[in-house]
Amino acid sequence: MHNRTLGSELAVSALGLGCMPMSGIGEFSHGVYGVPDRAESIATIHRAIDLGVTFFDTAEIYGPHDNELLLGAAIAGRRQQLIIATKFGFRYDASGRQAIGVDSTPENIRRACDGSLRRLGVDCIDLYYQHRVDPSVPIEDSVGAMADLVRAGKVRYLGLSEAAPETLRRAAKVHPIAALQSEYSLWEREVELDILPLCRELGIGFVPYSPLGRGFLTGRYQRFEDLPEGDYRRSNPRFAGAAFDANLCILRAVEAVAGELGVSPAQVALAWLLARGNDIVPIPGAKRRVTMEDSMAAAALKLSPDTVAALDAAAPIGATVGDRYGAASMQMVRR
Repeated sequence: MHNRTLGSELAVSALGLGCMPMSGIGEFSHGVYGVPDRAESIATIHRAIDLGVTFFDTAEIYGPHDNELLLGAAIAGRRQQLIIATKFGFRYDASGRQAIGVDSTPENIRRACDGSLRRLGVDCIDLYYQHRVDPSVPIEDSVGAMADLVRAGKVRYLGLSEAAPETLRRAAKVHPIAALQSEYSLWEREVELDILPLCRELGIGFVPYSPLGRGFLTGRYQRFEDLPEGDYRRSNPRFAGAAFDANLCILRAVEAVAGELGVSPAQVALAWLLARGNDIVPIPGAKRRVTMEDSMAAAALKLSPDTVAALDAAAPIGATVGDRYGAASMQMVRR
């Protein structure tokens, strides 16, 4: 596994591991993408380390808290040379188990950071993201509080997630931003219009989440009915009804390339992202070793320029049918 650089100096493996599938969130407390197994999740993290993966992504809201605890347990005794990223940005009800809104006040940032450090069992968070922009708090105040954590030695590098271009530009004036995390894949390419060019202008690395279209681009799900009962994707607009069938044309293009090359569709989709630039570090999610191993093999797959162009043409910007989130969640992106 070769390395790439986020920002000016944060070296990470070319593919990171998104740990979110290893726990539930809110109403999907038993798992967002199927029911995870704790022992298998920890084994998956260990195997990823063995394969050379150094970059692991989690967040306070995953669980909440359970995902950080799991990752912390998995990396105990293996922390050296790993890059641990987590995120803050929500407030919770009295139970502490249900997010009830965004909160990027300096007070909440400090609280969240101390909690994440404790759960992860680390002295310093390598990359600390604002998970969603809080429109009630000036981004300068939020990033200023994050910068205070850097000066205190609790955080090494700063990141934002799903920030709009002007927000990102304002944030970068307060403190260097190492990475922006947003959804990016063959079925979600709108960042190419403005976000990605701005990141390159400002020297900010780009971390695509859901790089496999929430599993759609793996080819595992050929019909809506293939999704497990209780799976989050059953309520996602891009998986619903006619949208699912319409979006199969993108999957078919990926599957055709995979068949020609003798690799999996997931590897093709990830290799396409890796080919977009050396400043791009996708974080495919996994909760099982077999899935993770398949995804990480994409780091060794080089697509020809003609193949990349063919995939570009098969999945142009805006071709995917359906919003990428439900209405409430869509209001929280690109702010």
